[in-house]
Parts: sequence; C-alpha cells; structure tokens
Amino acid sequence: MKPAVPFSRISVAPMMDWTDRHYRYFMRLISKHALLYTEMVTTGAILRGKDNHRYLSFSKEEHPVALQLGGDSPGSLAECAKIGEDYGYDEINLNVGCPSDRVQSGSFGACLMKEPNLVAEMVAACKSQVKVPVTVKHRIGVNGKESYEDLYDFVSKINVAGVDQIIVHARIAILEGLSPKENRSIPPLRYEDVYRLKQDFPDLSIVINGGIKTHSEIADHLSKVDGVMIGRAAYDNPFLFQDVDVLYYGSKLPVRLREEVLSELIPYVRSVLVREGKVHHILRHILGLYHGEKGAREYRKFLTDRMHTNGANESILEACISR
Repeated sequence: MKPAVPFSRISVAPMMDWTDRHYRYFMRLISKHALLYTEMVTTGAILRGKDNHRYLSFSKEEHPVALQLGGDSPGSLAECAKIGEDYGYDEINLNVGCPSDRVQSGSFGACLMKEPNLVAEMVAACKSQVKVPVTVKHRIGVNGKESYEDLYDFVSKINVAGVDQIIVHARIAILEGLSPKENRSIPPLRYEDVYRLKQDFPDLSIVINGGIKTHSEIADHLSKVDGVMIGRAAYDNPFLFQDVDVLYYGSKLPVRLREEVLSELIPYVRSVLVREGKVHHILRHILGLYHGEKGAREYRKFLTDRMHTNGANESILEACISR
C-alpha cells in the first residue's frame, strides 16, 4: 500500500461554519498530528474579495492544515492555490463533494463529478502552480452517475492529471430534493466502493470519509485504505482525537486531560479578544468536549449560559475548570 500524503492518515473534514480557525486551534490542543482543513473558500471570495486575510489567515499552531477551495475554473483555482501556498498551507484541496444548492449554483462541488475532464484540468492547473500536495474531496457519485464504473472513470482521469490524494465520501450525492444534512445520512454508505478503488489504484493515496465515529471503525478502514477523515463526530465529540497521536502517529507524549485543554485555550481566547470578536465565536466549538461523560449536560449549560453575556471573556474557562 502506498503511503498517504504526509500528515493525512487521520484528518478532520472541512465543514462549513464549523472548521474555522478557532475550532482548528482548539483541535490542535487535542491532537498535534491529525490533518485539519479549513472551511471551503471560494475562488471568488479570494480573487474578488478585499480582505484575503479574513479568509486565509491561521495560527502557526494549526499546522498541518489544508486549504479547501471551491470553484470550477482551472485558471482561478490555480491562482488561488498559489495564494494558499504562499500563505503557508500544507495542502490544497478541491471541493468536488458538497451537494448544497448554493454551491451547485456556482457550478462546483458535487455536480463536478459529472465533468471528470474539467476536474482533471483543475487538478493539473493547480499542480502546475504549487509544490504542496493537491488533493480532491469527492463523493462516490451523484444521481445519474452513481455506478462504480462512473466512479472509476472519474478517479482515473484525475489520477492521470497528477492528483496527490483523493478523499472519498462513501455516499452518492443527490443533487435535487435533499438538503446537505440529508445528503450526509440518506444515501447509503458504500465503503466497498472505496476499498475497490484502492485495489484498482494501488499507487494512489486514498482516504475514506463518511459515518465513521469510533477508533475500532478507523482501524478497520485503515486495513483497507491509506487514511480516514472524520466529519461530524470530530465536532460533536472532539475528545475522540485524544488518542489519535498515540494510536496512528506513534507519539509517546501523554494523553491530554480535558482540563488541560481548557487551560491551554485561555491565553488564545485572551489574545483573540484583544483584537476582535466575541468569546462565543470560540467557545461554541468546545461544547462537545465532555461528550459522553458524566456532567456533560451541565458543562454545556454552564458555557452556554455565560458565553453570550455582555463582557464575557476567558474567565468563563477559568470558572469552568475550577467547578
């Protein structure tokens, strides 16, 4: 089995409105090695926007971190990939998996699976401009092009174009009639299709995504593909990642306690509040820290009741630790 692109054995999926820089900093306190992804950033936002720093800035502590781009123009994507590389991102990822109406209206996301030649051009254009890995996150298909043969054709073309790695959400996307949330649960998971891709493309690094929630599931998938990407479970239960560095990266460092994570988040919150924002912009991401633990509901209520009040600051975390 070909080794995966560096750092990507275990990763946290790009999720709109969730995987912003505050969430990524928080997750980095739990795992030093799991690959983190930005929310999708469109080429229009980068090329026509007036404040790239707003979309692209991140803390050095977030490495390794990948920039996910949304677009359908090879030239524009290549230009944005170069900008992302110059910002210091460790990987450029192309979104060919999002099924939302808003994304489809821009002719990118999952609907691009109907245009494998165009996606191959997008990959080749980005590869011509950057030295960091260029990867594609996609579905196993879309309605109307949902057979394994369609998937094989898509992957073969982007493979020839030089894609460094693919991340495959093991569901098709239904482009009409389902919400993005429904598209994450209603189409059945077809893990076997992803395993088959690895058999058919043994030299291509392949990461599996979709419905994975436990370390036993992760271990099973890693026996068949190169990497595993975790989505909603990483947000709802972030401390799932407490064992990632030891189990999958050979770390000898002791596993962190939740209270240590909260304590180390305090200076970050303080520094952010000096510059911008409200404390709830950060603390909304840590509500799941005690997921499954006794007192989890009280913890969430304690934070929620306080983080939206006027003048709320990092002292909430200090109070939370001392409870």
